[in-house]
Amino acid sequence: MAPKPEPGRRIVADNRAARYHYTIEDTLEAGIALTGTEVKSLRGGKATIGESYAGPSGNDLMLFNAYIPEYLEANRFNHEPKRPRRLLLHRRQINKLIGATQRQGYTVVPLKIYFNDQGRAKVELGLGKGKQAHDKREAAKERDWQRDRARLLRDRG
Repeated sequence: MAPKPEPGRRIVADNRAARYHYTIEDTLEAGIALTGTEVKSLRGGKATIGESYAGPSGNDLMLFNAYIPEYLEANRFNHEPKRPRRLLLHRRQINKLIGATQRQGYTVVPLKIYFNDQGRAKVELGLGKGKQAHDKREAAKERDWQRDRARLLRDRG
């Protein structure tokens, strides 16, 4: 069952596989520097962030490999669909994330792209460590047990 959207949020892209592949320890919200055609294309809801990640580029944090399709009505003023996009964060947050990725082996994974209640495009970033195969099996076993338990309790009344 899909989680209910929070009021004021309109989710455009969701990285559902991120919680399967990574143990997310911390989340934070970041803005994205977009061009006009990228915003129009995002409002159409066709973006994918399944293979994307965030990483340092100079002194900034960039979102790499996120696919925002071209806006069809923009013809020659269009954008590159998989270009790196700058994430808008405070300097302290950028330093924390870059330090965690370089020193402690964490990965910064985008979890969602959404429009907030002011209409601005935001990214929910997760700071996580990659799961091993046995951790993934354990998580699947736990999820199956929770589903079966809920079914048994529901049937019992």
